[in-house]
Amino acid sequence: MNAVRASAPGKLFLLGEYAVLEGAPALLIAADQRAVVTATSAPTWQLTAPGLGEGTIALGSDGSLPPELREDVSQRLTLVDTVRRQVDSHLGFPAGPLELIVDSTAFRHDGNKLGLGSSAAVAVALTAALIGVRGDGRGLDRDAIFRMADEAHRSAQGGSGSGGDIAASVRGGVILYRRGHVPDKVALPAGLVVFAVVTGTGSSTVDLVGQVAEYRRNRPDAYQRDLGALVRLSESAAAALGSATGVLALADEYFHALAALAQHSGAKIVSERHLELRRLAAESGAVFKPSGAGGGDVGLVFGKLEDVDALQSTFTEAGALVIPVPTDSAGVKVEPA
Repeated sequence: MNAVRASAPGKLFLLGEYAVLEGAPALLIAADQRAVVTATSAPTWQLTAPGLGEGTIALGSDGSLPPELREDVSQRLTLVDTVRRQVDSHLGFPAGPLELIVDSTAFRHDGNKLGLGSSAAVAVALTAALIGVRGDGRGLDRDAIFRMADEAHRSAQGGSGSGGDIAASVRGGVILYRRGHVPDKVALPAGLVVFAVVTGTGSSTVDLVGQVAEYRRNRPDAYQRDLGALVRLSESAAAALGSATGVLALADEYFHALAALAQHSGAKIVSERHLELRRLAAESGAVFKPSGAGGGDVGLVFGKLEDVDALQSTFTEAGALVIPVPTDSAGVKVEPA
């Protein structure tokens, strides 16, 4: 193909944060927000990333970032460069030259990131586009896309990450993911509603995971107690999916276990804003918990379907940005541009 358009959804951790790094299963759901990458054959390598404010960037003869880029721009584009090199390495020959448009603007609101896994979605969409532009577009090897995108994403994040966000972006819908295993597609129970609320101005997943890793090094026994509680809860996720009541109870227990990890490790997984929103949810018979690494990005509200309109209005009136979360968002897609 001379031009392809690939897109991939963001994600939310419903359950299993941190425990997934210890081999436990995590329950994730794909978001409606999508990263979109267009790859078009061109005379020279070019990159446009809407939202960076840099216009079109002329890349090196192999697609590499130019050395004269400002350091902050180069850092933000490290993932793009890492994905390109990973795909070249896996396929055994370089692509290009290409004009790349990498658009992740759907993952920001009022200048702040929403915390919906934009970097994973970009890694998946870009990987799919770089594969698709080399071939005839027939067939979509999701396992290969996962492997390449996961390796690139992990490398760009300094070796951290579970791969769950990549798996959700590749597969779509609701999945149970365990490191080293093919994800299982699952369904949320009838009568349960989940929606996201933006809780702050953004936080660094790498920093929070790093603080927890430091806790593990410095206080291994305490770490094992805290993570053991999260792992036990995560292992019961599949059984809890049998009823809305089961998921609500498990989400509530998981919040308490995350709060204990936050308190003992010093990582700001649970913020004051989280506690405010949790009290608000409880007053309406719902459950609130952070999603993903925690901090100031996004949280989740679990409630009963019959209460959804009133529940969402409660959070909107409290000044929170409510983000609906569908259960059937498609995974990675590739089509002619």
